[in-house]
Amino acid sequence: MAMHKNRLLFTKSGRACYISHLDLMATFQRAFLRSGVEIWQTEGFNRHVFVSIALPLSLGYSSDCEILEFNLESPFSFDEVVERLNRALPEGIHVRECYEAKIPCKKIVDLDWTVTLEYDDGVPTAAPAALRELLGRESCVIQKKSKKAKKGYTELDIIPMVKSLSLEEQPDKLIFSARLAAQNPGLNPALIIDTLSAETPAAKPDFVRCHRNEVYGEDGAVFR
Repeated sequence: MAMHKNRLLFTKSGRACYISHLDLMATFQRAFLRSGVEIWQTEGFNRHVFVSIALPLSLGYSSDCEILEFNLESPFSFDEVVERLNRALPEGIHVRECYEAKIPCKKIVDLDWTVTLEYDDGVPTAAPAALRELLGRESCVIQKKSKKAKKGYTELDIIPMVKSLSLEEQPDKLIFSARLAAQNPGLNPALIIDTLSAETPAAKPDFVRCHRNEVYGEDGAVFR
């Protein structure tokens, strides 16, 4: 039977946010086996069903738009694949859609985020202005950890990777929505928060929630 490269669009929320990337792939591998949806397996002695997740989410982050690729070998319709997998997946992981993969994931350009900075004793007076000032600069070069670099880090200007930003102030939290560069290089929202906290310690949040809302391609349209 000929293989067909397909994708799943799925959400990750609740306690599932704390499933690591490797464990998440293992979770889907087991779900495919339990659901009876046959997909391509790797060759060799220890064969296993092959899945690949684009732009893995950091531990603790939630998302409405995660993408998983696989090669379907079953005669099921896309709707049936969704139904079968959702019956086999744990709480917090939900498949929204199954479809044919046409555009390579390397064409993903931007990610839309909602980041919530929570403060136990209320938002510090300096925090909103400090965040706006930080992201309003012409340049902000930071050091990003890198296992490949001899120094153990690379220098990264985060400002060109912030495509858009809006900020909402509430008594006990700051919520900013931002479209950030996805890859080559990409900007993790945590780097913005770490920079804010280092430069303005009073603005350091007690807890941060990061949620990935949508994925965009080269033409600015939603990527699928």
